[in-house]
Amino acid sequence: MPETTYNVITPEHGVPVKAWTKGVPLEDAARQQLLNAAQLPFIFKWIAAMPDVHWGIGATVGSVIPTRGAIIPAAVGVDIGCGMMAVQTSLNARDLPDNLKGIRTAIETAVPHGRTNHGGTGDRGAWHDIPERTQGVWAGELKARYDAILAKHPKLDRGNHANHLGTLGTGNHFIEVCLDESEAVWFMLHSGSRGVGNRMGNYFIDVARKDMKKFFVNLPDIDLAYFPEHTEHFDDYVEAVEWAQDYARWNRHLMMEQVVGAVRNSGEAPFDAELKAINCHHNYVARESHFGENVLVTRKGAVRAREGDLGIIPGSMGARSYIVRGKGNRESFCSCSHGAGRAMSRNEARRRFTVADHIRMTEGVECRKDEEVIDETPAAYKPIEAVMAAQADLVEIVHTLRQVVCVKG
Repeated sequence: MPETTYNVITPEHGVPVKAWTKGVPLEDAARQQLLNAAQLPFIFKWIAAMPDVHWGIGATVGSVIPTRGAIIPAAVGVDIGCGMMAVQTSLNARDLPDNLKGIRTAIETAVPHGRTNHGGTGDRGAWHDIPERTQGVWAGELKARYDAILAKHPKLDRGNHANHLGTLGTGNHFIEVCLDESEAVWFMLHSGSRGVGNRMGNYFIDVARKDMKKFFVNLPDIDLAYFPEHTEHFDDYVEAVEWAQDYARWNRHLMMEQVVGAVRNSGEAPFDAELKAINCHHNYVARESHFGENVLVTRKGAVRAREGDLGIIPGSMGARSYIVRGKGNRESFCSCSHGAGRAMSRNEARRRFTVADHIRMTEGVECRKDEEVIDETPAAYKPIEAVMAAQADLVEIVHTLRQVVCVKG
């Protein structure tokens, strides 16, 4: 038998876990979560764990969970539709100014980012005067379906929705200007369904928990609560998830338009930003065909990588990122990692690293270098090179990017 490219974790009860973690650490808490999910009776064949796998709520981040007849809201997560977008421009490194602060400032001015006032009035991460283009997308593409969801679940109608469309958020979400191996300039960003998707995710996770109690279903972890297919809550959740995924895709698209416009207006040479564009989710659920059966595939921190699919695997601030092409590996349900994956919690990173460490690790990158972003410093993540080596049979590298500007919320 040829040596496999993945490790197999076999639980006492349930399906195996195929983990592409050779050469990459797998924390005990994440391993236990994988084993918990593997016990569920509706898992199809096995669970696939990506090399960036790490602990999450209910299900690990970096897992691919195929199911028949049920869906687990916590396996999608609360940032529904979170993902990446990248565009290659006709600019070259020589077209950029020596000091990139002006470009960073232009992007920060054009795209609301971060969060203040607990997301309430005056929040700097939301629009206060929604642009006409954004209003048009909300009215034409999203509002009617949103209203239909609210008609059934009115508790979701609180907080931001239209005024978060085309905004960045906080945490590990970012906007970057990058250079590839030929010094071509790329714009890349990471964001999801913002506050409205978070509300939907948390709401339906809670509904699923209550359903489990009502029907006396025992689970290895209550956060693995699920909706059986052909039930009202299953259909309502699928409707909400599909809407939030569309919202997230539009959010990235509108943000990218704002980034391109900001760089153009900052006085750079005229350029084309349509040479290559990729927009992919990594927190989502989809109906797919695998091994001759139609199943639900939930990817939480994983990207679809069918043969020929283009995807984006970002490193941390100051590390390399990759544009990849899928190899269609059936064992992984045609998936790959969504990034480097955290090596430690945010609190641990804040305890372990100083601002001086962060400045050293982000040398050469025009970005924030203050105490509030230490939890995002490069060493808080697994080495992206090891993650890429562990999934060489899942994707091939098309472009290697290094960031020169990074905007964080």
